[in-house]
Amino acid sequence: MADSESPPVILRERRGQVEVLTLNRPEARNAINAEVTKQLTAALDDLDKDEDLRVIILTGSGDKAFSAGMDLKAFSAGTGGSISASTGGFAGFVRRAIPVPVIAAVNGPALAGGFELVLACDLVVAAEHVVFGIPEVKRGLLAAGGGLVRLPKRLPIALAMELALTGDSITAARALELGLVNAVVPADRLMDEALALAGRITENAPLSVRYSRQLTLQAGEVSEAEAWDLSDAASRVVFSSADAREGPIAFAEKRAPNWQGR
Repeated sequence: MADSESPPVILRERRGQVEVLTLNRPEARNAINAEVTKQLTAALDDLDKDEDLRVIILTGSGDKAFSAGMDLKAFSAGTGGSISASTGGFAGFVRRAIPVPVIAAVNGPALAGGFELVLACDLVVAAEHVVFGIPEVKRGLLAAGGGLVRLPKRLPIALAMELALTGDSITAARALELGLVNAVVPADRLMDEALALAGRITENAPLSVRYSRQLTLQAGEVSEAEAWDLSDAASRVVFSSADAREGPIAFAEKRAPNWQGR
């Protein structure tokens, strides 16, 4: 706990090989302050050492907000610098190298830094009532937590520019149309759907998942020739693994594979 009386601002729940991390400041629309950054960083540090972990789900408490982003009261009080961690950027998350896939289970509006947390995740499941946006220009601020970096890579430049310059929000349905989210579901099915998506990932070979994710993230940042080099390097690791031998044998024997992650 943050102190003897306060509840934790990051809740942790283990579901098999899936870790659910919940932003737990519903009274402040799950806004990110120094304590959230500290506790989220500590949780991720702990999970870095967890060899059984396969997927992380990031969500928020309640249904009023996934996260409203930076706690503006903290920023106004001059403590905004403590909202970014030296290794992970905003909330200790948006620039952190996390070794497993991360699913955002977006339970409420994800605005400003809240949207930037979503953009830092690999997959997104959103409740139907959710809206997304980077309204920083409306407050004399800048979307410095990745919104202006990641949106132009996910959207046509005209659409990314519209969101950045107007500060307007889009609905979950529109985000689905634009390919920013993977699924939009009723709020009462959100976590079930996120866990089901996580389960589809955990069924697969951990080493294959890790390198497939890594290559997918890297390929869009380099030339095609460099991407082929990365693909060849990943292939040498994966195809020489114990799991690469186990997969075809299990298929031939019509049984579930016994993945070792090596």
